[in-house]
Parts: sequence; C-alpha cells; structure tokens
Amino acid sequence: MGAFVFDQPPLLSRGTFDRADEIRDDPARMVSGWSTARVLPIDPAGRYPVTEERALRWRPAVEIADAPPQDAVFLAHTDTDLWALRVETLDGRTADARRGAARLSADEAGLLATALGILNWHARAQFSPVDGGATRPARGGWVRRHVETGEDEFPRTDPAIITVVHDGADQILLGRQAVWPARWYSTLAGFVEPGESLEQCVIREVHEEVGITVTDPRYLGSQPWPFPRSLMLGFAAVGDPSEPLRFLDGEIGDAVWFHRDEVLEALARGDEWQRDDPEPDADGPRLLLPGSISIAHALITTWAHATP
Repeated sequence: MGAFVFDQPPLLSRGTFDRADEIRDDPARMVSGWSTARVLPIDPAGRYPVTEERALRWRPAVEIADAPPQDAVFLAHTDTDLWALRVETLDGRTADARRGAARLSADEAGLLATALGILNWHARAQFSPVDGGATRPARGGWVRRHVETGEDEFPRTDPAIITVVHDGADQILLGRQAVWPARWYSTLAGFVEPGESLEQCVIREVHEEVGITVTDPRYLGSQPWPFPRSLMLGFAAVGDPSEPLRFLDGEIGDAVWFHRDEVLEALARGDEWQRDDPEPDADGPRLLLPGSISIAHALITTWAHATP
C-alpha cells in the first residue's frame, strides 16, 4: 500500500492556544491578571468539572484566592489568563480525560492535557533528584526550585513510541496486554531507552513484544498522553504475517493479524474499550478498539481508511 498520513492531528494535539511563556517570567503580570483569570480545578484522580454540555467548567480565580496560589499552574492566555490547580475534592458534574476529552474543543482538550501533565509532574517532583532537598513551584508552576540552592528542575516528559504494524497490504497486527480482558486490542508501544533513536525503539519494542522484525519505521505524528506525563510518538512499520509471533518480554498476552475489513467493521460499530470498563461480553465481536482520545485509535483509523 502507499504511504498514509493523519488527515488531522490526534485529538490532544489539535490546540492552537497561546501558552504565553513570557508571562511566566513576570510575577507582577501574573498577579495583575489574576482578577479576571479563570482556573480549572483538578482532583488527585484527574477528574475536572464540566458544564451540562460537558465543556470545561472554569472557576473565576478570585473565588479561589486574592492572588495566584504558589501551587497554581499558569496554562495560557486566551481572552484572559488560564490557570490549573490541584484540589482535593470537586463539586457538581465532573469528568475524566479518558472518557470526557473527546467532547471538548481542540483548545480545551489541549489545555486539559497540559494541566494534567504538569500537575502530575508536580505531584512526583516535590524533592530534588540530586540531593533530596525540598523544592517549590516557580515561574507560574513551570519549574520547581530547590528551597536552599535555588537550582531549577524542569517538567519531565517521557517519550514513548506507538506503532501501527501492517503488512503493506490489508492486514494489521494488534496486541493485547496479558492483564487486559479478551477482545481488547491496540497498537504496540513502549518507552524510548537512553542512547536510542525513535526508529531503533520501534524495531526493538515490536521485537520484544511480539518477536517479529519490522522494517521501514515511518513517523506519522505525536500526542501528549498525561497519564501521567508521556509524549506518544506515532509510527507505522511493516511486518511479515508469516513470521511466527513470540511474546518475548511477557507484556503481551496475545496478538492477532486482523484484516482491514474487520477493523473497518469495528470502527463502524464505534465500540471502544476503557481501562475501567467491565469485562466485555465473551459472545461479542472479537475486536474492541482503544478509545478515540488515544493516538492508538488515530493510527488504526488512519491505516484502515488508507488506500491499499
């Protein structure tokens, strides 16, 4: 088949909002903008408030404090300043990103991914990795500064590849983690190791997970994945269906070469799985695809609709 590309970026990569980095270095500007700013509160489970239409429900900043709290994170400037803040509890209607982000506009989905990623980093970076000393937020929440030495620690993002493996024609290889219920299948993925290029990672991860050697790894696009703070780098690669599948690292419990027609049927049904879903009906179709928020879903959809 010919080369295929995303017809649009994955869901969490479509935002065009202004992150306004220059404001992070201007404490007086951040304080002056607080009176008209809006804040998105997010609880420790990653849930956030939504309106009846399932859009983000922002709170006026002045309802929270007279000035930006130290642990608030400056997200962007749109018509006003936008912030995020971790809170213990939420009132009213809420949602979580895995299920609710698909209902958001491109900018709101991107803002939510940014808020979750940076707040998840803060939750795990309260002490210096160098000497264990306490750190505190600075630059509007975009660094953590050592309380004693003043050294800055910057937000960490973990790069991971995710690959749609196909045979160059009408078959795609999807895998299922050993801990997943039957019928849940997705693309193959793994974290990039030190000293490794993205293309090398594609070849290594696919071999470790299913035992075959893929060729022609080709970059398609990326998406932030704030669970807790990864960047998923999407690839396509070509594999041989006649090569025996071997689950070398024990992570994959099953993998199947699916025909394009079966994938198109699954897409048409709109059946998607989520990690907190109950065990699927054993008598249902044998293929359930990952949720539409994921780059895995975008990779599978792009391949399925490409010209063979």
